[in-house]
Amino acid sequence: MENILNFITENQQIIYIVILMVFVGIEVIGRVPSVLHTPLMSGANAIHGVVVIGAIIIMGQAEASNYLALGLGFLAVILGTLNVVGGFVVTDRMLEMFKKKK
Repeated sequence: MENILNFITENQQIIYIVILMVFVGIEVIGRVPSVLHTPLMSGANAIHGVVVIGAIIIMGQAEASNYLALGLGFLAVILGTLNVVGGFVVTDRMLEMFKKKK
């Protein structure tokens, strides 16, 4: 418990910034018209490629005996990849709606 309190005290400013980002993100997304939700979310899903790269780096630097880090990294790679692929599929479907029909 003392380790958690030390971590919170040492990183108090970062924690405040993350909480502020959450509230700002909720406000920004809440004010987006429903017509733009699909393109916005498909772009956000495509950005998850950064998550995949970060998870691969973390897994590469984790010790072989640290099964928790390896398991969470593997799960992050799988879920991030699914999110990236899903974002591109949604974007492709949206773009097909605007193509001329033959």
